[in-house]
Amino acid sequence: MWYHEAIFYQIYPLGFCGAPPENDGAVQNRIEKLKDWIAHIQKLGVSAVYLCPVFESGSHGYDTQDYTKIDGRLGSSDAFAGVCESLHSAGLRVVLDGVFNHVGRGFWAFRDVLANREGSAYKDWFQINFSGNSPYNDGLWYEGWEGHFELVKLNLHNPRVVDYLFNCVRGWVEAFGIDGLRLDVAYLLPEDFLRRLRSFTASLKPDFFLLGEAIHGDYNRIVNPNMLDSCTNYECFKGIHSSFNERNLFEIAYSLNRQFGPENWTLYKGLPLFNFVDNHDVARIASNLRDPNHLRPVFGLLFGMPGVPCIYYGSEWGAQGQKVPGNDAELRPCFSSPAANELTQWVASLGAIRAGSPALQYGGYRQLYLTNSQYAFLREYNGSRVIVAVNADGGAHTASVPVQSELVDLHTGQRVSCPGRLALPPYSAGFYQM
Repeated sequence: MWYHEAIFYQIYPLGFCGAPPENDGAVQNRIEKLKDWIAHIQKLGVSAVYLCPVFESGSHGYDTQDYTKIDGRLGSSDAFAGVCESLHSAGLRVVLDGVFNHVGRGFWAFRDVLANREGSAYKDWFQINFSGNSPYNDGLWYEGWEGHFELVKLNLHNPRVVDYLFNCVRGWVEAFGIDGLRLDVAYLLPEDFLRRLRSFTASLKPDFFLLGEAIHGDYNRIVNPNMLDSCTNYECFKGIHSSFNERNLFEIAYSLNRQFGPENWTLYKGLPLFNFVDNHDVARIASNLRDPNHLRPVFGLLFGMPGVPCIYYGSEWGAQGQKVPGNDAELRPCFSSPAANELTQWVASLGAIRAGSPALQYGGYRQLYLTNSQYAFLREYNGSRVIVAVNADGGAHTASVPVQSELVDLHTGQRVSCPGRLALPPYSAGFYQM
């Protein structure tokens, strides 16, 4: 499927477009700004764009008010359709956020429940107790998402709710031609709902991509032929920056061996897990790393490890952003235009290498060499073999690798003599074709 070969670029549209934090109902076509970034995105080797919430909400996008309407702070449906058309014309797939676990208090069906109580035709769309009360003093209790009562949990066991959501997805495919969905808090969605969604979206597009947000647990529970194609690899997200900060690459190596190693007991062999070093919910990688020299090898590891890499907008040039409790604005900024620096060029070179390498797109994984600061592994697929070698240290290092043949440095195109030893420059990541 196309997503095995993809490189994703994630954008949080409300922040990216400089939209006001609260929705006042005014419509302004800010989303067309994305067209100006297409050339930059293409230069990175990106083939798919994942957009965080774009539908009408009260504030941050995950408090949906209307699944059939583009958020007025971003623009009209026609404007968004034009953006999607431009992305598709540039050879870029479009994946949207599917926020199906909960809605905002302004969601039309929930407003009907507040107005009509037991007489509402939508009272079974939510978990309601009319004998209780909410923190908003509604005179009724309802289940909120993990205690957040501004987010009202939908009853996804109700066939009417499921049919409504599926009809909305059909409308998105018809109006915008979307190629997939990232499912918010997929780890909380009923498994039967995921099975039905898989079958439904496959009927719309056989190669429709379903990505789930999974913070913890066994990814196989929701990533399998009957449910989702992929999920967010939070285990390796943490392992990457922690390994570099602590000068302990054994941590990320443990995770990759556990997930993808050649042994029979490994967990996710062959699954295209969704890999990232930052996103709209966590600190930027440039702020997370103690040593900025580690940015190059970190991105090298991201593009070399099994799975599908995703770049969060701005991080390709080293944008900063700290996680502030209760306020994610710093993580979701508006940039007037894309930047280009040495790191941007490095990420683009990694994108070009991965795009031309079946071994990096589909290959298995086998560890070759590991110290606290150096790490090398082999990716192999149908005779195509690539060694990925990382050096987190400020000094050069010679790694012992079980290879006697001559290699090709995929960054320079030069041949490298490798009689069992591979020279690793300081703060580097290398890709060597066997």
